[in-house]
Amino acid sequence: MNMEYLWQGFGVALTMQNLLIGLAGCFIGTLVGALPAIGPINGIALLLPIAYSMGLPPESTMILLAAIYCGAEYGGRISSILLNVPGDAGAVMTALDGYPMARQGRAGEALTLSGLASFAGGMIGAIGLALFAPVLAGLAIGFGPAEYFVLMVFAFATLGSMVGSNPVKTLIGCVLGLMLATVGLDATSGAYRFTFDEPELSDGIEFVVLVIGLFSISEALLILEHQGRGVTVIRKLGRMMVRMSDVTKSTGTALRSACIGFVVGVLPGTGASVSSAIAYTTAKRISDTEGTFGKGDVRGLAAPEASNNATACGAFVPMLTLGVPGSGTTAVMLGALMLYNIQPGPMLLTERPEIVGGLVASLFVGNFLLLLLNLPLVNIFARILTVPNWLLVPGILVLSIIGVYSTHASVFSIFLMLGIGFVGWLLRKAGFDMAPIILGFVLGRVMEVNLRNALAISGGDPSILFESDISRILWGLAVLVAVFPLVLSWRARRRNVRMTAE
Repeated sequence: MNMEYLWQGFGVALTMQNLLIGLAGCFIGTLVGALPAIGPINGIALLLPIAYSMGLPPESTMILLAAIYCGAEYGGRISSILLNVPGDAGAVMTALDGYPMARQGRAGEALTLSGLASFAGGMIGAIGLALFAPVLAGLAIGFGPAEYFVLMVFAFATLGSMVGSNPVKTLIGCVLGLMLATVGLDATSGAYRFTFDEPELSDGIEFVVLVIGLFSISEALLILEHQGRGVTVIRKLGRMMVRMSDVTKSTGTALRSACIGFVVGVLPGTGASVSSAIAYTTAKRISDTEGTFGKGDVRGLAAPEASNNATACGAFVPMLTLGVPGSGTTAVMLGALMLYNIQPGPMLLTERPEIVGGLVASLFVGNFLLLLLNLPLVNIFARILTVPNWLLVPGILVLSIIGVYSTHASVFSIFLMLGIGFVGWLLRKAGFDMAPIILGFVLGRVMEVNLRNALAISGGDPSILFESDISRILWGLAVLVAVFPLVLSWRARRRNVRMTAE
């Protein structure tokens, strides 16, 4: 296996500029992750336009965004352990045993142990990414326009069954994203689509405007709506040194959970919330012989933390090799590459090895930086939880406006961002997840281009979408992924009816 791209990547990641960028991203990401419900997508959405307007090269921008992503996965554990309020969806399972440990006066130990588990998961995930990205890229070179279109269909089928608690709302979100992707001038026919005679929309909805509106603005509105709901911060951290017996006890669980997290992360549309739930339930089934899970068991804390960080690395595999984001956060990063007119896919590793290699190498470096930051500075990060909403919300709004205006220099874009944010707030109140909308928006443009190219090659004959073995396999997988959850749900309902009748 040719690992030359990785050595070239270390040359990129270890330059002084990129080391400082990575360190800043790790610090910002941890802060963002520590704030309840903010999450990595909001941090990346706010920093992306600023990084782009600063003229950073694409590899430096990707290193910054990857550092924020991984840092947020580290930081999410802080509010879960100290507040029993997950920093993001992936940290929900962390609170099950982390918060009881904090209530027992072992908050410091819980924070240290979760940091070590996060480090183990991040390193295993980075190793998996370095090994499997070239393999998948080599297999994907045989993809043509038809295969890429079917791959997008498979990605949407996967999203419908795995993202969010309501598959119907997830698919509606994907359709909304697809519709937003069609706004603007049609390059083939020259027709204006859904612009409503507004010249500013002739180039379509800008990615940065959509992301900041859907995530940051809607989040600020939700924070204002719920500002009356107070929580109590556990301020006494206790001893920070974790017992060696606890490390030994949780090592096997952390390694197994990291492997689970990486595999789940590679699947499009899954994310840390799915992997942490699988890792936790697996650990409980294997290790909870004394009924201590949920009461402060160190294995119940290590399992979701290791899987979360491995999932973050695994999500980069389909993004870099297939151009299919593995999560909502990598969908935003995919859009960041497109801002630089770089198309992710199997040829990215060959044409721009410094981007892929630099990002992979930065994950190795970033995990060490995060460990060095999180262990001694955890007291400082914990104080971030006391930031009042009257300061947090205006800060989000100011950064959002500066980010959009610095990228597009358009007042219309600011109003469009605010309007999208208001609609996003209404959708979130109705129980919709924002990630499927972004995934639909990003994949929709690629999907349309490849469908048109495939039909142009075949002279308009749609059978080209079923001709190759790759296409037929992907169609089969898409049907299986879409139908299997329905079959399971039907069987569960029948079982419940039978039990009720008895």
